[in-house]
Amino acid sequence: MKVLLVKDVYKLGRAGDIKKVADGYGRNFLIPQGFAVLATEGALKQVQRIKSQTEIRRNTQNNELKGVADLIKDVTLTFAAKAGDTGKLYGSITTQDIATALSEKVRYEVKRQLVDIQPIRTLGEFTAHIRLTMDLVPEIKIIVHREGESAEAPVEQAEPEKAKKPKKAEAPAADAVAEETPAATAE
Repeated sequence: MKVLLVKDVYKLGRAGDIKKVADGYGRNFLIPQGFAVLATEGALKQVQRIKSQTEIRRNTQNNELKGVADLIKDVTLTFAAKAGDTGKLYGSITTQDIATALSEKVRYEVKRQLVDIQPIRTLGEFTAHIRLTMDLVPEIKIIVHREGESAEAPVEQAEPEKAKKPKKAEAPAADAVAEETPAATAE
């Protein structure tokens, strides 16, 4: 099915674009939500008008949200969560959790649909994108640490431990190979 986009649709296109989409996607989502209309001859004559109107709307939205984007891009969110010995969380940090914490921090309501990240299920540092508009997509930093520990301790301690263990395991194996090689050549 060919549709004419009336509004910007994330990961599909900008207003005024003509796109071929699956019938169900167009019939059940795009058209009822007002994001698109069927690409008929009458609708195609309105492409220029739609593009000019949305360009004006897009510029005003970008100007309004520019200050919010500047506030958001410097934010670092820290979450304390229960985790096992391997660093896997008992549960997850969802987009709703991130949106709520971000809204409290910057005093601007951020909906969970604007947060672009998969649920976080391990300890560590992550980057999330906040889709304010098609053009304004600031990044935020998310740190997940174990409950009862500081935010910096797990990240700094976890990496050296992982780095030390393989080195110790590799060294004896290398010595064993070196010891066997002269014996094999002597025979």
